[in-house]
Amino acid sequence: MIPEQQNKEKGNMTNQKPISHHFKSLSRIEIPGGGQVTVKGNYAYIGHIPNKNHLGTSILDISDPHHPKMVHQIFLDDQESHSHKAKVVGDLLFVNSERNMTPIGRRADELPGVRLRLQKQLGREPNHAELAHALNVNEADIPIVETAMKKPYQNGGFKIYDISDKTNPKLLCHQLTGGIGVHRFDVDENYAYISTEMQGFIGNILVIYDISNPVKPVEVAKWWMPGQHIAGGEVPQWSGRRNRLHHALRFGDELWAGLWHGGVGVIDISNITQPKTLGIHNYHPPFPEPSHTFMPLAQLIDGKRIAVAIDEEDHAHDEEELDRRKGRPHGCLWTFDVTDLSAIKPLAIYEVSELDSPWSRATPGRFGAHQFQEQQKGTLVFCTWFAGGLRAVDVANPLSPKEIGYYIPTPASGRAAPQTNDVFVDDKDIIYMIDRYAGLDLLELNV
Repeated sequence: MIPEQQNKEKGNMTNQKPISHHFKSLSRIEIPGGGQVTVKGNYAYIGHIPNKNHLGTSILDISDPHHPKMVHQIFLDDQESHSHKAKVVGDLLFVNSERNMTPIGRRADELPGVRLRLQKQLGREPNHAELAHALNVNEADIPIVETAMKKPYQNGGFKIYDISDKTNPKLLCHQLTGGIGVHRFDVDENYAYISTEMQGFIGNILVIYDISNPVKPVEVAKWWMPGQHIAGGEVPQWSGRRNRLHHALRFGDELWAGLWHGGVGVIDISNITQPKTLGIHNYHPPFPEPSHTFMPLAQLIDGKRIAVAIDEEDHAHDEEELDRRKGRPHGCLWTFDVTDLSAIKPLAIYEVSELDSPWSRATPGRFGAHQFQEQQKGTLVFCTWFAGGLRAVDVANPLSPKEIGYYIPTPASGRAAPQTNDVFVDDKDIIYMIDRYAGLDLLELNV
C-alpha cells in the first residue's frame, strides 16, 4: 500500500474513501463507537464506549446484511458506569458494568496509603500541596480525590437481560463484583468467566459464576496470579496493576487468558470449582504492549498445537507521547507452539508498518494491535489495528504469518484517525467491525 500524505487536521485527508484489499463492503451503519460487537442469529449486539448520552447497548437486525436496522437501545441510568462489552447465550444478553475513566484515575484508592506515608515522613498531617505532589495531581484536585475516597464506586459487576423480545430487553440481574468492576468476559450456557476487580485483590482476577439461574448467579471459583491476593499476604512482584487478567476464553476444559503485562496463560477448569494453571508465558519485557487475547487454533499444524495472541496498543497518544514512543515496537499478533503448555514457545510475530496506514501518526489516536475475532476460523485471524484498520492474517505457516487483506475505514466525523476496535465473524463468514468513535461496518473477505 502506498500511503497518502498525512494531515494532522482532524478528519482532513485527501481521500475520504476506505482503503481496501480483498475486502468487500456490504454496508455501514453510523452508530456511536463500540467496545465489542457480538452476533447471534439475525441480531448484532454492540457494547458502547462511554458516551455523553449514556448509551450502553444497541441491538441491530442484520438479517439483511446490506441493510442493518436498529431494533432497540439500552441506556444507562448510572452516569458513573459504562457497558462496552456484550455477549449473548440463547435468550440472555450479558453486559459489563465498569466505572468510567475520571481525571483523577485511581488516586482515591491511593490516597490513604500516601497520606499515611507522608504523616510518617513529616511527623504531621500533610497539606493539600504535599498530597498533590505525591499523587501527581493539581492541588485543586485533592478535595475531589477526598470526596471520591469517601464515596467509592459501588456498581461494578455484570448485568443479565432477557432478550426473548429483542425490542424490549428485561433486566434479570445486576451481579455486583468489586473495585471499578468488570472489563471483558466470556460466557456459555452454564458459566460466566468474569474479569473483574475484587476486594482483597490487586488488579482484575478471574471469577467464575454458575448462571443456571440467571436471576441469581452463584460464584463457584476464583483464579489469580500469585501476588494478586494482597489480603491473603501475597506481595506482587510488579508495579501497580500491570499484571492482571484482561479476559479468558473457554475452549473445552481450558481457559485461554491474556494477562496484560503478565503475558499469556492457560487455566485448567476440568474441575470448575478448582481452576489450575497449566502454563504461563510472559514476554514483557522486552515487548512493551500488554497481552490482550489468547486463543488456540482448532486444528493441529504439522502435529503441533498452535495458538495466537494479540497485544493491545495501550495508550492514545498526543504529540509528546508520539515523540516518546519513537523506537518502541507497536502491539502485534503472536503465534505460539502450545503443544506442551508447561513450556509455551513463541514462534513468530506479525506487525503492520506505519507506512501501511495514512493515519498511523495522526493525533490523538492509536496505531497498533488490539483484538482479533474470538471465533476459531481455521487459520485465519481477523485483527483490529486501531488506525491500521482490520487486517486478515493467515497463520497456516505459524513461523511466517501472512497478511491476505486489509480494510481501513475513514475517520469518524471530527476525528483524526479511524480506531478499529473489535471484530466478530459469524457463521456465514460475514465480518462485523466496530470503531471506537463511530460506525459499524459489515464486510466480506474475497480472496
